[in-house]
Amino acid sequence: MKNRNDSIRKVVGYLNNEERDGGFWLPNIQRPFVWSEKQIEKLFDSIMREYPISTLLVWRTKSSIRRRKFIDNFVDDLKLSHFQVPEDRKSKLLVLDGQQRLQSLFIGLCGSYNKKEVFFDIFSGDLAHPEEMRYKFRFMAPEKAAFPWVNFKRIVFSNEMPNDLADSLASESLTPVTGEQQRTLVRNVWQAQRVFVNQEAISYQELDSVDNPDAYTEDDVVEIFIRANSGGTKLGKSDLLFSLLTASWDEADEAMEDLIAELNVSGYRFSRDFILKTCLALLDKGAAYDVKKFRDDSTKQEIMDQWPAISAAIKDVRDFLFGKTYIRSDHALPSYLGLIPPIYFRFHFPQEWSSVKALDTYFLRTLLSGAFGGRPDSLLNKCIRRIRQDEQFVVENMFEVIRNDGRNLDVSDENLLQATYGSNAIHLIFNLWYRQFDYQPAYKGNLPQIDHIFPQSMLRGVKDINPETGRRSLMRYPAFMRDQIANCMLLTAAENGFQSKCDIAPKEWFADKDEHYLDMHLIPRDSTLWELENYEEFLEARQQLILDKMHDLLAQVGIDSFSATPSAATVVTEVDQRVSARTQSDAADKAALGFAAVVTDGRGVDGLRPSNIQTVTETRRLNQNADAGSGSKVHKAQNGDTAESLLMQFVERIASPSKYIAGFRTADGKELALERKNRTITLWTQSVDTSETDFTPRRGYDASTPRNSNLNRKNCPMLRLGHPALLWKFDDEEELVDFVNWYSGASVVEGEGTH
Repeated sequence: MKNRNDSIRKVVGYLNNEERDGGFWLPNIQRPFVWSEKQIEKLFDSIMREYPISTLLVWRTKSSIRRRKFIDNFVDDLKLSHFQVPEDRKSKLLVLDGQQRLQSLFIGLCGSYNKKEVFFDIFSGDLAHPEEMRYKFRFMAPEKAAFPWVNFKRIVFSNEMPNDLADSLASESLTPVTGEQQRTLVRNVWQAQRVFVNQEAISYQELDSVDNPDAYTEDDVVEIFIRANSGGTKLGKSDLLFSLLTASWDEADEAMEDLIAELNVSGYRFSRDFILKTCLALLDKGAAYDVKKFRDDSTKQEIMDQWPAISAAIKDVRDFLFGKTYIRSDHALPSYLGLIPPIYFRFHFPQEWSSVKALDTYFLRTLLSGAFGGRPDSLLNKCIRRIRQDEQFVVENMFEVIRNDGRNLDVSDENLLQATYGSNAIHLIFNLWYRQFDYQPAYKGNLPQIDHIFPQSMLRGVKDINPETGRRSLMRYPAFMRDQIANCMLLTAAENGFQSKCDIAPKEWFADKDEHYLDMHLIPRDSTLWELENYEEFLEARQQLILDKMHDLLAQVGIDSFSATPSAATVVTEVDQRVSARTQSDAADKAALGFAAVVTDGRGVDGLRPSNIQTVTETRRLNQNADAGSGSKVHKAQNGDTAESLLMQFVERIASPSKYIAGFRTADGKELALERKNRTITLWTQSVDTSETDFTPRRGYDASTPRNSNLNRKNCPMLRLGHPALLWKFDDEEELVDFVNWYSGASVVEGEGTH
């Protein structure tokens, strides 16, 4: 094995170039290119910062391996077969590891991404946090780019002296360039040419089968490819499994590509990952990915032999989904995995397929409740075993299996109203609601678009006075209040385009709309609710209209929903009460409630430490004493002041609470947060082992699952996005006390949520 080093410009010149030692190409075992514009932009910033970009692995061979060209002009939904290269026995270099990086460099320096090219802000480069962009790169349409944005390939492939090139670029500015800007411009040109042209910034290891034909056979190379891409861990990526399949089935990539293209023709995004998982499930190999399954020649042969039947089963279920449920696009399909049990039944029992009843109910209920979220391999296997046992697809039996697996199938009012802007859940609901909208127009740019009724800019501008500073700096409406479904509507592309809806206030947008339009979008008829000062009342009225609509729609397919969410009026009242209450100090709050002495641990009120809470009876007695002393009734703990005061007895406050959430830490270091937006007591906690307790979390979130909450870095660092978390709900203070006493002694489960 040889180690080589070259400049980035030189290596990019090797790609697809037979004149350069046969050129660099991609073997068919490589997965499709998957990097986004942002990832490519960050790669260019990393190179400018002189961060290492890892070593590449290439195979020099004369074998007639099926290969393809690197993509110069990338567009969504392109077919890899268009880049196939005729087989030959000439010397060539096949990239085994490093495709995404090389492909990104090729697109950025020699091509385009959806007709946009890489431009560089020639005045950027100020010191920045390692996680932030220091050198600003952006994909832009060439005709829309203007100085100081410069097409980066112009710098990298220029043969001018750096200072001359800098002067040439500066002359294109429409305003005078200051001395400091000129110095920055010169530094950036020198830096770009140094790291992209002069330095040997790319290292690659070369497996040579030309000079030493016996060193690396094709089987060796497949094994090396798998090990290089898996890092020695248990495999779970479809591209590595697919590499084993293509090694023995020449037409695998074409067959897979044709099937995916046919499935996605109307707006879905079925993936190779999903197809391969489905293949394993249909052949009773278990739903979990495992490279050993694809090393088994019998499995590969079964897939090859059964491919027509596998394809037919998947397409039949997809056609049912499209034709019978109004779930007609990827936007409205939160998870594809729930499709596998019906596909299994269609594959093994094709004659009975047409007699399946209530399949639309199965799809809608599992999707709305998120039943197949998280890691559902075990659940999929249980569903498949039940189908084999019944030899029929009985929806009630599938629901029984799902519930027995500890998963939720409830479609509550809370589920419906928690759908937010940008989520697949909101698209699913809108698909059912706006059945007159076409989710598969001829041109993708004409897809219907979700828009805020009260514009984001308008709501962000509403500020409250911060009691700690006296300044009007507290945002009244955080993201979850701006992005909730009650502030969203579906518009045609034309309605939401430039010089159309944009940031127009609702009182102006709805002023000339007729009753049919208002009814279609479920807009309250009372025009006073279209005013900004009545935003909360608008949300309350529209929430009720949405629930009434969805109850009717779900009832049509046999899905009952139930209320689990307070009215907006109740929420607003409680929020107003808390805003008033939080101007008092924590110590004053405690004194008013008549609580016993507080252990401060020498750190003041914000450093509270528990002496361990008393019994529930003692706590209630303290509350009663507070009632008698103050002459006013203390309301029961329903996410109000009493709940927080109870917590303050034996957990430490992390930061000053907002009117929506308060963060705490237990004596053994685990975090929890009280959320103030529902009638029940709503808590967020770190993921813990619940196997030996009667407490059951309402929902588990893994590290990457968005939370519909006001959790953030300040009030609860270990509960924000990027960490697993659990959501709990309790009816009264007795449950709260018991829970927190238990939680304080629970053991944290590292790295995964409970589902």
